[in-house]
Amino acid sequence: MAARELPVERKTVKAMALLTMKRTHDMFAQNHGEQLPLSESSQRAKIACKLRDEYAAVKDLPTKDKRGPTLPPAGPQAMPNQGAQEGIGSRNADTAPRDPKLESKSAVAKLIDTMPKPADRAAETGKDKQLVSFTNRTLTVPVESKKAEMTSAAVSRRLASKWPKPVWHAPWKNYRVISSHLGWVRSIAFDPSNEWFTTGSSDRTIKIWETATGKLKLTLTGHIEQVTGLAVSPRHPYMFSCGLDKKVMCWDLEYNKVIRNYHGHLSGVYSLALHPALDILMSGGRDSVCRVWDMRTKLQIFCLTGHDNTVCSILSQATDPQVITGSHDCSIRLWDLRGNTTMSTLTYHKKSVRAMTLHPHEHAFASASADNIKKFRLPNGDFLHNMLQQQRTIVNAAAVNEDGVMVTGGDNGSLWFWDWTSGNSFQRENVIVQPGSLESEAGVFAMSFDATGSRLVTCEADKTIKMWKEDTEATPETHPVAFRPPRDFKRY
Repeated sequence: MAARELPVERKTVKAMALLTMKRTHDMFAQNHGEQLPLSESSQRAKIACKLRDEYAAVKDLPTKDKRGPTLPPAGPQAMPNQGAQEGIGSRNADTAPRDPKLESKSAVAKLIDTMPKPADRAAETGKDKQLVSFTNRTLTVPVESKKAEMTSAAVSRRLASKWPKPVWHAPWKNYRVISSHLGWVRSIAFDPSNEWFTTGSSDRTIKIWETATGKLKLTLTGHIEQVTGLAVSPRHPYMFSCGLDKKVMCWDLEYNKVIRNYHGHLSGVYSLALHPALDILMSGGRDSVCRVWDMRTKLQIFCLTGHDNTVCSILSQATDPQVITGSHDCSIRLWDLRGNTTMSTLTYHKKSVRAMTLHPHEHAFASASADNIKKFRLPNGDFLHNMLQQQRTIVNAAAVNEDGVMVTGGDNGSLWFWDWTSGNSFQRENVIVQPGSLESEAGVFAMSFDATGSRLVTCEADKTIKMWKEDTEATPETHPVAFRPPRDFKRY
């Protein structure tokens, strides 16, 4: 007869956990709380590196016979009592009880004592590198007293600040507000003759205004989406516009009609630029490319590819690099227009590069992003410096005039005026929305100086156009420059 099978009692999860905890306690209870033994070789390497990096200049003090002459302590009674004081000091040093704490050393201190001492470096460095040592009674000075002021440089060398002092600029004030558009004003361009300027809006219209009076001269319709870019040709009676309807149009200002369309963009077009010497046109948009067009034949010459996101700002100049593009992928690319290749890629920004501006005279440009505003030198794109302050907003527009005044406008309605040379912000304004608009509509989308650089026009989210000029009554006494040279300045 087969034996009857007895049921096996299974342990619960709680019982198994308690058993595991008991085994762990029995294994580690004896040396609980004890530190791991130090590895002598690793400690030696660590101490040697620390001594060399942090204490190389002061760990080998000069010996007594190599020090300079000893000066007696100051005071009228110092010279007669000097021998007596030395005798008393020596007897006290011999009879004083020794502290047992000084004799007991840690394991790390014993390792430092056993490390080999370097050779005497006095012959290599020279006597003028000796440090000034202070004692309770005497002062030891270097042999060559004329170089005593250079001894602190052996420990920490500091460079004098060579930051340029900012030039005084008169503050700017708003003197005119133009309200005619029915939507956000997104783009602006000035006529080379400075008689009029044109603006494009999200109401799908393009309006032309008189510069002197601010009166409306003409309204052009043809786009079916927001007008995001405008450019006026200095050699032809043509004006170019682009919008979110994927269109790039050429307007004949003699007939006020569209005479050419440039087809090719796969999505909305955000930026537009004209070459200053050639009859070519550059446009960039949400399809992450910059397209180069022949102005007359409407043919696409190049398609500059390389960006990973929207191309939102384009600059063009007569010398290399003839095309500069900024994108939402946080990079700036300098293009070789002859070879259809990238000359250089600048990756200094951490946020989208929505605005760039060229200096009228210097071979340099500035790029604005939400993280910082940076200056670069052309043609290689060498980084110069950041602006000294941070606007801390999404910067949509930037412009600079011949006097070295750069202006940047942000999404929160902030308008900052900068000195180009020093990078110091000398004026900060917050635009005022027109009555009936929300406070959240205080945003600057585009701006431009006129041909003289004495007037500034901003395009804003409250559907208005504001004109600014310098305050002629301001003086350096009434509006002093608030400038502090940078300390701990960030390189990038």
